[in-house]
Amino acid sequence: MKENKIKKAPGIGKIITYILLAVWAIIVLFPFYWMILTSVKSYASYNAEYFPKFFTLSPTFENYKEAFTAVPLGQYFLNTVIFTVATTAIMLIVIIPAAFAFSRLEFKGKNLVFTLFLALMMIPNELVVITNFTTITNLDLRNSFIGLILPSVTSVFYIYLLKENFSQIPDELYYAAKVDGTSDFKYLMRVMIPICRPTLVTVTILKVIECWNSYVWPRLITDDPAYFLVSNGIQEIRENGFGRENIPAMMAAVVVISLPLIVLFLIFRNKIMAGVARGGTKG
Repeated sequence: MKENKIKKAPGIGKIITYILLAVWAIIVLFPFYWMILTSVKSYASYNAEYFPKFFTLSPTFENYKEAFTAVPLGQYFLNTVIFTVATTAIMLIVIIPAAFAFSRLEFKGKNLVFTLFLALMMIPNELVVITNFTTITNLDLRNSFIGLILPSVTSVFYIYLLKENFSQIPDELYYAAKVDGTSDFKYLMRVMIPICRPTLVTVTILKVIECWNSYVWPRLITDDPAYFLVSNGIQEIRENGFGRENIPAMMAAVVVISLPLIVLFLIFRNKIMAGVARGGTKG
């Protein structure tokens, strides 16, 4: 009898775990369901609901058409793609050599410099935004892609994550490469980057998500619609009035904007988790 109870216990534990995970999944996914559901409800049916309905018998895609005609959402979408791709590419060019220098090169005061570098993470983002705004304004770079991109081309956290990942590569590989006459640049490109590819993929995807969701900085630095991002577009919809009156059309715009990030995360979710775990594990 005791043996049977011991065997049943793990099974009951798994059932409880799955139930809790299912409940948590429903809680997490419900906002996405509600967003999509609202986007396919007609304006009349949505406003006729005295109590929210969790389904609709007459879905419509008219809201998606209205979202693109109310504001130039397509242009904002293209601007966001340009901003995201350019910022991410430049950031990789900056952080990879920086992480390599801190992890592999030896120079006087390296530990002190890296400690001071990490201390930058303690500065509130609000102070950085004010400083960046003043700098970009003084350089007359407002309402330009350069002004949008420059403040986001580096990240202390990503340098730290990549540096820890680089540090896990055995020193023997580096010394052997130097004996063969390999330069530091070739060693970085042919050895370190291929080995640390999962972390680089993770950093790239996280930066793409960060740029795509950028809201405060684009709102501060641009007032010309030619440089608006999708975040500006959503706010413009609300300020124009139809966002408050026609919630289904606004939700349709949010679905269109969110879909690329959702697809990107679903495709690379395993690499993101593996890269973060690899970067945070030493030894």
